[in-house]
Amino acid sequence: MTKITRVSLASPPDGGWGWMIVAGCFLVTICTRAVTRCISIFFVEFQTYFAQDYSQTAWIHSIADCMTMLCGLGFALCYSPAIAMVGKYFSRRKALAYGIAMSGSGIGTFILAPVVQLLIEQFSWRGALLILGGFVLNLCVCGALMRPITLKEDRSVPEKNHDGESQKEDCKQASPYSPLTKEWTETRLCCSLQQEYGFLLMSDFIVLAVSVLFMAYGCSPLFVYLVPYALSVGVSHHQAAFLMSILGVIDIVGNITFGWLTDRRCLKNYRYACYLFAVALDGLCYLCLPVLQSFPLLVPFSCTFGYFDGAYVTLIPVVTAEMVGTSSLSSALGVIYFLHAVPYLVSPPIAGWLVDTTGSYTAAFLLCGFAMVFSSILLGFARIVKRMKRTQVPFLVKDSEPKLHLWTNGSVAYSVARELDQKDEESLAKVRTACNLT
Repeated sequence: MTKITRVSLASPPDGGWGWMIVAGCFLVTICTRAVTRCISIFFVEFQTYFAQDYSQTAWIHSIADCMTMLCGLGFALCYSPAIAMVGKYFSRRKALAYGIAMSGSGIGTFILAPVVQLLIEQFSWRGALLILGGFVLNLCVCGALMRPITLKEDRSVPEKNHDGESQKEDCKQASPYSPLTKEWTETRLCCSLQQEYGFLLMSDFIVLAVSVLFMAYGCSPLFVYLVPYALSVGVSHHQAAFLMSILGVIDIVGNITFGWLTDRRCLKNYRYACYLFAVALDGLCYLCLPVLQSFPLLVPFSCTFGYFDGAYVTLIPVVTAEMVGTSSLSSALGVIYFLHAVPYLVSPPIAGWLVDTTGSYTAAFLLCGFAMVFSSILLGFARIVKRMKRTQVPFLVKDSEPKLHLWTNGSVAYSVARELDQKDEESLAKVRTACNLT
């Protein structure tokens, strides 16, 4: 087998082979996220064939999305590593690179939605799934494009002290089963885990993780129920599939334009706020959806929701990288996408249960909308609190400075601190003694 050469660089190249990594990630998102979204088109076919209600049929899409984010199975082995690789190769153009890479989801949805509808009509849903399975095999080609890279910050490890070096030498000479070897191994393992997953203790990351749970709950059901909802309000099958295509193509525009805009100097420092803005607007779109009951009204909805869906999906890796750094990006993204799993698993069945119980999509869509708006509000509130603490720090430092008082001895004035530690008090006593002598 060909030996893999790991490229070693001081900083991300922001180009070169990195564009091939972007192309590989682009194809990965087509073969994973776009194919998963197209299950919405199969929804009515599954419901009819298996004679099941909404909540039961929704488990098909939920389990596929959940396993992609939860394990190292199937799509998950391609999706998370491909996204992390883009972050390794880009720094200055990171948002643009992610915008292009993540636009594969929108392009794939735009192309596959009508194609899948035609495949179902020509070959039934079973034949359409077989053809999609063959298309997904292109993930092997995407994997062949991934070339490992080692950056300067990845190689930077804390310098070992003399005791650490001597302990390492002793471990080399000791038996592999000796207590010394075991202790050294455990220490190294703890240090490695602390370095790799230390971001889990960061307050910013914890808040982001909690907000992701609500955001993921809201974003998933639309791709399951948009087509059934459109059919329920009198839209034809081809028009309903076309709504998914519109959603996909505008998703592309959101991916690329938002990535390009947030790379500009005027917005580069406001990526966090742009992410909040995009999530909140998608939530507001959800809240308006129950009153949109015709194809001409659903088209603007698909455009708006698709654009801001592409926007915040592009910014998730960027915001995460700003919080944890490039060296921990792969692990942090793994945690973030892992947190998507549970909401992805339960939100479509819960929405289906609400539809079965109420006989309407209104409750399901409103719940999803409020979840996304709350996700944005939570992050915004956390950022405001953090900034307030930062502004209070200078005042606290100023207030905590030792108060000065003045006393005189002849024509000489001395200013000393009111609160001093033991060492400073001794120095002060010496000064006073010298003053008395003079």
